[in-house]
Amino acid sequence: MDISALLPGAIAAARESGAIILSLYNSGSYHAEHKDDDSPVTSADFAAHNYLKQALSELADIPVLSEEGCEVSLEERNSWPRYWLVDPLDGTQEFIAGSGDFSTMIALMEYGVPVMGVVYGPVYDLLYYAVRGQGAFKQAHNQPIEKITASHYQNFDNLTKLRITISRRQNVDWVRNRLSTALDYELVPLGSSSLKSCLVAEGGADIYMRIGPTGEWDTGATQCIVEEAGGKILDLYLAPLSYNERDTLINPNFITMGDPGLPWAKILTNPSGKVVEHTGSDSE
Repeated sequence: MDISALLPGAIAAARESGAIILSLYNSGSYHAEHKDDDSPVTSADFAAHNYLKQALSELADIPVLSEEGCEVSLEERNSWPRYWLVDPLDGTQEFIAGSGDFSTMIALMEYGVPVMGVVYGPVYDLLYYAVRGQGAFKQAHNQPIEKITASHYQNFDNLTKLRITISRRQNVDWVRNRLSTALDYELVPLGSSSLKSCLVAEGGADIYMRIGPTGEWDTGATQCIVEEAGGKILDLYLAPLSYNERDTLINPNFITMGDPGLPWAKILTNPSGKVVEHTGSDSE
């Protein structure tokens, strides 16, 4: 199968899903509730899910596994050589809070590997995408498409500060207590998980540390984008994430890193670190 041939359709589906979400966001005509795990979900999540399930199914004869439709047994999932892995609305809390930091995420998985990733933030008309082996790209509102690369450092000995993008609701002490005291850390607050990982992919931050429940749909698309930009997404023990290998679809805590060559085992081990608050406009 020519994966690249599916990219325009996946991008169009992400944009249309974003338009559906944005319409409900701007009008306020949505309702919110809580799932069994107490995480929030809205009618915008379900509207985007319903659209994407149909649109992606029409694009190719490939199963769709979505956060809002993930009750599929491992036995059935194991029979899929490839499948769409979708988070219709990443950043539901930010959607409800009105911050604008949310997105639609679409990954194409092939034998447990993300081979395509599309992330679209409708409020900012911000698109990120990648196909395995072809690089990562960004298109902001009315701007030309640009290739993106994560930050890399030539001389680690002179490194004094790293930029960390964190959730607006992140426990900063948790982050501080897991970083080396040898460096200073600039915090870059942002909303949805996907946008934070994409910020690392484009060099706007060096790392994103995520604790708390996430699903495989929260990392599939961004993993392809980040890796094509030269970074990695690993668990906090620096082991690779896995997909479609367990009954559960829940991820471990993870870190998105821009430069895999940094001494992360040392950076992540010490009990405390100095954190410098960030107030720049690039946090949005």
